[in-house]
Amino acid sequence: MFRIGNRLTAVLLAVLLFAVCISVLAGCDADEQTPEDTDHLPVLRIGSDEYPPYFYIGEDGNFAGIDVELATEACRRMGFRAEFVRISWSEKDEALQNGEVDCLWGSFSMTGREDRYDWAGPYMQSRQMVAVRADSEIFTLADLANKRIAVQATTKPDELFSAGNDSRIPQIKQLYCMFDMENVFAALRKGYVDAIAGHETALLEKMKSVSGTYRILDEPLMNVELGVAFKKGGDKQPPEHLTQTLGQMRRDGFTAEVLEKFGLGPERAR
Repeated sequence: MFRIGNRLTAVLLAVLLFAVCISVLAGCDADEQTPEDTDHLPVLRIGSDEYPPYFYIGEDGNFAGIDVELATEACRRMGFRAEFVRISWSEKDEALQNGEVDCLWGSFSMTGREDRYDWAGPYMQSRQMVAVRADSEIFTLADLANKRIAVQATTKPDELFSAGNDSRIPQIKQLYCMFDMENVFAALRKGYVDAIAGHETALLEKMKSVSGTYRILDEPLMNVELGVAFKKGGDKQPPEHLTQTLGQMRRDGFTAEVLEKFGLGPERAR
């Protein structure tokens, strides 16, 4: 009897252990996919330049940032694998037109560009702002009269200053269009320009790592909404599907969670 009972106990333990294993496997979060799990998925090639905290190379050598995390999650939910491609922002339209990338996703202001691309979103709100050295005598947009301004080429601030049709923005002395924000800040730091402009979040992020002290004017150049740009006249399904997915991410709190991780208020989620 002892042998039978011992044997029965062993069988029961084995059955229980098997049930636990099945339960654990069944309960594994589907979100936790390994690279091998996603290799078979269709790829969405996402183009952006380096623009912290939205898109940059992390300490581990991988792409990181607000847009990287949002794009990765959105692609997962849609059954795609996100593939990030670092591009020159001044050549973004060429990269989109020639198929180098499927979309542009890098703190891209869709406001005022609604007819140039097929958009997904908006997914976030932002402000285009002006920054100056802390000891500058510039405090308002009106103070920019006859001043030298640096911006990143082909960005919204470039368009705003170049157009000259905003009555709040005075006639400036010179507009310098730089390759990236690193050079924009270098121009301000070295005194080559009197002010610079860009997304508020990006300006604040850059101020943490560059030498010198700076401040941002209270008056915004423009309040904008951020979106994901697809080629105009292309397949409508990807941007429509992505818009729906971004909406789900906003409603279930994922977008707000990412923004808070990077020090932004959840009210920025759109």
